[in-house]
Amino acid sequence: MSKPGYEFLPHTTDAYIAATGATLEEAFEWAGTALFDVMCNVKSISPKLTEEVKVKGADEVTLLYDWLESLLLRFELERKVYSKFEFAPLTRLANGISGTARISGEEYDRALHGSKVEVKAVTYHRMEIVLKDSTTTVKFILDL
Repeated sequence: MSKPGYEFLPHTTDAYIAATGATLEEAFEWAGTALFDVMCNVKSISPKLTEEVKVKGADEVTLLYDWLESLLLRFELERKVYSKFEFAPLTRLANGISGTARISGEEYDRALHGSKVEVKAVTYHRMEIVLKDSTTTVKFILDL
């Protein structure tokens, strides 16, 4: 995949996803959309509320994990779903990397948003970041 967006890759039991963007930040935005597309009908989510998410990690891979984990926790603990993600440029720190994103969505309503599959966890297994031809692709597996 070379254009912005995401796709589901073959995997026997879990959701294996590749999210691509012109930048790492855009790839993270598509990864967020893909996460919610696994759980519900992401196109039915209205951007009624906007929140800020701060994440940091030792490197880009741990930052991706922290990003996806923070979104999953918002769903599990606060019962919120999101469909719009805007990542500010990442900040390089002496001990890693940090980022801030504005996310927009609403309270989860099963009747409105549907229910696809339950995501148990984000995993580090096969998580990678690939730079190729002026695009960035993040790959990750969600444990279902």
